[in-house]
Amino acid sequence: MTNDFSQIDVTVVGGGLAGMAAAFHLAKGGLRVVCIEPETANRDPVGESLDWSAPDLLAALGLPMARLLDEGFATYKRHVTLRLRSGAFEHYEPSDWLARPPFNVELRTIHVDRTKLDAALRDIAIKAGVLWLRDKVVRVEGSQHTVTSVVTQGGAQISSQWYLDASGSTASLFPRLFNLPAYEFGPKKVAMWDYFPAPLPLEGTTLNADCEGPFYMSWVWQIPINPGTISVGYVASGEAIADKRRQGMSLPNIFREQLDNFPELRPFAQSAAEVSPRTTSFSCRAYGNTNGPNWLVIGESAAMVDPMTSNGVTAALRHAEEASKIIVISRNDRQLPWLSRRLYSRRVLYMANFFNSGIEKIIYDWPVRNRIGALRAGDVYTIPAWSMNNIYSRIRPSGIVSTFLFGAFLTTLRFAMNLLYFFCARSKPAAPACATS
Repeated sequence: MTNDFSQIDVTVVGGGLAGMAAAFHLAKGGLRVVCIEPETANRDPVGESLDWSAPDLLAALGLPMARLLDEGFATYKRHVTLRLRSGAFEHYEPSDWLARPPFNVELRTIHVDRTKLDAALRDIAIKAGVLWLRDKVVRVEGSQHTVTSVVTQGGAQISSQWYLDASGSTASLFPRLFNLPAYEFGPKKVAMWDYFPAPLPLEGTTLNADCEGPFYMSWVWQIPINPGTISVGYVASGEAIADKRRQGMSLPNIFREQLDNFPELRPFAQSAAEVSPRTTSFSCRAYGNTNGPNWLVIGESAAMVDPMTSNGVTAALRHAEEASKIIVISRNDRQLPWLSRRLYSRRVLYMANFFNSGIEKIIYDWPVRNRIGALRAGDVYTIPAWSMNNIYSRIRPSGIVSTFLFGAFLTTLRFAMNLLYFFCARSKPAAPACATS
């Protein structure tokens, strides 16, 4: 049976979390939606450790935290542990006062098995009436900053009134087509990861950091994605990986070497002898002006947030919810309201810039963490970062005043972090404080 795309209201390019969530919200709003995504059988989605704002966003899609836990899609995440090679460590967790009025914050979040989560969300979107096209968009046609159609590898040409680009950070179709301004953060990075049987029940994310001395940090994550499985991954700069490759090391050997640096992970290193880790490269960036008269950009197409922030899933779901609302409200108009779409783009940029700039200046680069110690640097970054997501979820900025006041607050915090970085970079280097608690 051939699907009829002639009566489509919205074309969603990309079927990751952002694309699926947006397609669901749009269909629920009464619009006819097609979501275009290539075959995903061999896809390895990442973004398994969620921040404390994500569960409410998933619940709005019909995936409450209780269901995800009961069906084995998730495990509790009650804290984040930063562990150094010296053995020093610290737990970061929301304070108890946040659970009391007027905040009423749920102090638990979750880790998720992304393969199972994505499949469940895809089923929910299809049941809501979303048409699913297994194909790849190879060309976007536009005129005067307006998208007119998309052309797929299979030869389909689809036209609709509205478009959403959820094609992912690698493609970013609309930003490239319209040459949107890009804001880059830090060097290109490489992530490699694999899955192992979980040795013990865990209720937190562990970040194992290699950060002693004045150099760019690398780290290894431990994320229990379901009761029986743990995700273990390594993140480093592209240049660091290239250096090891020039020394003749293969990617599996690089992966095993990093796991072997941490006693708790050595059994995984030994069991990984015949395993080829999944690998991806990424650059943290955010695009400006991610909107046009009949289109919006969402998810990693709009902003790639560093995985250490645990904000990728929250950002994707939040973009999907806000962008879909703009389209649903404007369904009978000839184009999207200029002010609404511009304010949406500002919020996307404000949040991405805050998280990416903060994690780069305070954690990844060496001046601040080498001066005050990695564990204290974790406090300096984590407290405002977690607070910002909580504030955003509570006030839900959407109008001119709330958007720009929130943006001004984020800009002030970024300025303070940059000032701290400036003074630490120019002060006399401290002894390797990274090894102290």
